[in-house]
Amino acid sequence: MCGIVAFYNPEINDKQTAIGKMMAAMMHRGPDSDGFYTNEKAALGFRRLSIIDLRGGSQPIFNEDKTKAIVFNGEIYNFKPLRKELIDAGHTFTTKADTEVLLHGYEEWGMDGLLKRIRGMFAFVIWDDDKQTMYGARDFFGIKPLYYSNENGHLTVGSEIKSFLTLPGFKRRLNVEAVKPYLMNQYNDLDETFFKGIYRFPAGHWFEYKDGKMTTHQYWDAEYKANTLSFEETINKINEDLEETVKLYHNADVPVGAFLSEGVDSSYITTILDPDDVFSISFDDATYDEASKAKDLADIKGWKFYSDKVKADEAMRDFPEMQYHMDEPDANPSIIPLWYLCKMARKHVTVALSGEGADELFAGYVNYGMHTHNSVIKAFTSQCKKLPKNKRVKLAHRIKKMPNFPGKVHLYTNLAEPSEFYVGQSVIYDMDYPTIFTSEDANSVLRPSYRNKLTVNGIYQKDFKKVKDLDNVRQMQYIDLHHFMLNDIEQKADKISMAHSLELRVPYLDKKIAERANSIPTDYLVNKHDTKYALRKAAEKVLPAEWAKRPKLGFPTPIKAWLQEPRFYKQVRELFSEDFVSDIFEQEKILQLLDENYKGDGSHRRQIWAIYTFLVWYKLFFVDYEATVAKYQRVQPEVASLIEQGKLV
Repeated sequence: MCGIVAFYNPEINDKQTAIGKMMAAMMHRGPDSDGFYTNEKAALGFRRLSIIDLRGGSQPIFNEDKTKAIVFNGEIYNFKPLRKELIDAGHTFTTKADTEVLLHGYEEWGMDGLLKRIRGMFAFVIWDDDKQTMYGARDFFGIKPLYYSNENGHLTVGSEIKSFLTLPGFKRRLNVEAVKPYLMNQYNDLDETFFKGIYRFPAGHWFEYKDGKMTTHQYWDAEYKANTLSFEETINKINEDLEETVKLYHNADVPVGAFLSEGVDSSYITTILDPDDVFSISFDDATYDEASKAKDLADIKGWKFYSDKVKADEAMRDFPEMQYHMDEPDANPSIIPLWYLCKMARKHVTVALSGEGADELFAGYVNYGMHTHNSVIKAFTSQCKKLPKNKRVKLAHRIKKMPNFPGKVHLYTNLAEPSEFYVGQSVIYDMDYPTIFTSEDANSVLRPSYRNKLTVNGIYQKDFKKVKDLDNVRQMQYIDLHHFMLNDIEQKADKISMAHSLELRVPYLDKKIAERANSIPTDYLVNKHDTKYALRKAAEKVLPAEWAKRPKLGFPTPIKAWLQEPRFYKQVRELFSEDFVSDIFEQEKILQLLDENYKGDGSHRRQIWAIYTFLVWYKLFFVDYEATVAKYQRVQPEVASLIEQGKLV
């Protein structure tokens, strides 16, 4: 787990200085060492967090005749058999690291052949001197970030946007079009980032760049085709595949622990892993406590349990640094507990396993069709779903026009086409978890130059066309995998863990696990019993039933209480009142929204938090940029202390 940067730009004369500044901007991703390669046209840079082959795995790594070089961020979990295969084919290895498998694998099989063989999370760049070509790839799901800028025949790629900002001549320009989609989603869901000219490289793709031209190729995407296994055979296969995968993911030359909440996802993989150390987090508000149930399981299993409480004052003080590390504003409140969880875990381990991906792959969200617990409504809906498609959709349209009644949302969302209504996780049909901004509401609080016609559902339409022949649940899973998971969940998991120089591994987001999940009949996943049903039943093979049946919580964070706390209300209001805010927002409107939320029932909290997060981020990168870099471009103090004491694990 590291950070990589590279550029192709013959016009930069002092490439060593340029690549050095890019590497320094992400020193937190690799506090152990750094390395670079330059020639007349290109440069590669690397910051290392040592996980495998601690002494010999420094990068860049070269092939036998030094004509090819690689920098790599991530882990290839099946590298050992591939290494043997490449040695048998005549390749000479100088390290025991997984990185070298990618380089020799490219030589032996080409990019397509290599990417078909590997399992893991990765972003890597190869310079081929013989071909004068730069190659790169991002993993199947986008677990590891990879950004690029391709302008005027010059390519820049890297793990974090902040590296791009150091390049000679780079101008920080806000991507105005991204502001409204962010307000509707709580994250940027466009291909272009919040920085004009910098894009996310797509997951499941690789590129080649030669003579100023970039060509991209897709090598993997989720495919859904139900198998014919019985339910019992299905849950046996889930368990077998997870046991094999978690065993692979345990491979490291440093201590490996696990994040443990009270939910089934983390409890399941942690039980399979059976680590020495597990980590959990809660809040000083007793309403938001996942640690107590997690400790109960740890006590049963005999794991050493570490926990901490997030204090509101600390969270509001540290929030700007969290947004600095995210590169783009992300108003998902779970960033806050994750920050302190990673901070705590890094004092004890270098690698931790986490449960991201289970909901998208095994259908865990209530939005997939579980909007009621009433058995009569569920049974009636199940019968309606058997209608021919055209009749089912017509019925859904009639239901939509009816006055509200118990079960309306459940009926409508199960019968209508998802492409008509689905907006991912930006709307959760639960009064305790209000919406963010609708398209109209977002436009109403933005200045005219920031308004546009984009909608959340409209952004999804390109992907809906790819899965229009699948059932409703599969369509929604595909959308979440390519939007919410890709651009929110995975981003915060990577950026926040790497801010603390901690490698986070996510076994559910393994190619083998995904292909298993995508072959399970939908009725095994979501049915009258529960969401994520097949996974829960598989978990019962290793977990007490109480844990296998637990509802999803997802790092609940008490922002409702915080925004109605006088000192935090004042802190947020001061930011909303600053002069620069009026350039972007209708300032009086957002102040009124804040006041109403403070004096009322807190139902505007997600909207307030989205605006607040954006303004915190914008001030960091566009108002106080030099001060931001001076303050936050660092290795975390706790990690620096371990280095100084010679105790870095």
